[in-house]
Amino acid sequence: MTTIALFIMLFVFMFMGTPVAVALGLSSLLTILFFGTDSLASLSLKMYETSEHFTLMAIPFFVLAGAFMTTGGVAKRMIRFAVATVGHFHGGLAIASVMACCLFAAVSGSSPATVVAVGSIVIAGMVRSGYPKSFAAGVVCNAGTLGILIPPSIVMVVYGAATETSVGALFMAGVIPGISLGILLMIAIYIVARIKNYPRQERASLKEVLTAGRDSIWGLALIFIILGGIYGGVFTPTEAAAVSAVYAFLVAVFIYRDIGLREIPDVLLDAAKVTIMLMFIVVNALLFAHVLTTERIPQIIAEQIIAWDMQAWQFLIVVNILLLIAGMFMEPTGIILILAPILFPIAMELGIDPVHLGIIMVVNLEIGMVTPPIGLNLFVTAGITKMSIGQMMRAASPWLILLLGFLILVTYVPSISLWLPQLLG
Repeated sequence: MTTIALFIMLFVFMFMGTPVAVALGLSSLLTILFFGTDSLASLSLKMYETSEHFTLMAIPFFVLAGAFMTTGGVAKRMIRFAVATVGHFHGGLAIASVMACCLFAAVSGSSPATVVAVGSIVIAGMVRSGYPKSFAAGVVCNAGTLGILIPPSIVMVVYGAATETSVGALFMAGVIPGISLGILLMIAIYIVARIKNYPRQERASLKEVLTAGRDSIWGLALIFIILGGIYGGVFTPTEAAAVSAVYAFLVAVFIYRDIGLREIPDVLLDAAKVTIMLMFIVVNALLFAHVLTTERIPQIIAEQIIAWDMQAWQFLIVVNILLLIAGMFMEPTGIILILAPILFPIAMELGIDPVHLGIIMVVNLEIGMVTPPIGLNLFVTAGITKMSIGQMMRAASPWLILLLGFLILVTYVPSISLWLPQLLG
């Protein structure tokens, strides 16, 4: 009865147009008041305890680092390097945009930020060079999803906090899938460009490649600082986030000098707005997870699935379908915090690696970023290109087949995700 009431209230609030964070918190509060045994005092204590989770402290720092990198000219330098490296291939500008998304994803941790930073520069350039606008927009919209798969990823931090899984292991597990998906997108672009005879750039000289690489090296160094620091035992993922924020500030303000001292308060304000939005969702979602745990809902579902003798591969089919549907209506952070506490205990019972489950969830949520009606990347790209949402859906849909095929590959070939973390111990 309590479980039914909890989920009915959640979906009623969401269909009424209530923000996801408010719907999560309000349904949890009303469930506790009318059906639970917890007091309001324990409720407020639980909200405080969840908000001070050490792992979650990484979120504001990664957001701030991404804000400095997005506001500064880091993306522009990475795009120049990508164009100099692969621009001479058929569809070179489109391939370079995917490469730039991979590089920028590794310093931003956010999918929408990757689309904005790269798309606002390359889409117009691709159209001027003779690419169809729909092709350019579709490529960047889908390539931007790499922002939550290639580390550092804010979504991985949230999953790690919700399931007490190593964030460092999740970061390393995302490296090979992220690079693999980027390469698959580049190959698909090359094939389409050859068939449709899309333009390519003149081959850049070795000097131009080296110059572009040197100019972008300060931004790219952030990748090695974060991952090298974590796996070198220098600092924890949360401390790595703080280091990345300070480093991004120094690069944007004092090395590249793209941001003046007068602009810093605006950058801090933008980062604060995003952080408050994310943390408000996180706290309310963890409260929702607390009610689920109190009522033993995950355990009951796990026991039922075990009783049905469901195999791990069958369970993963259910997980993918559930996450793909959820991704159409909610943003990734909310989905992780609602479903991870339910799916995680079942996966453990069936012997599925928690890091592998995390990568499966992230790839599903990537697809959710480009599927209507709430696909955030669709709205961001539409805003950049001035296209309607209907036009953006048609532009992005051909690439969804590739993403779905990649999801199946990641789901049933665990070594793609687990080889690197296991290699590093």
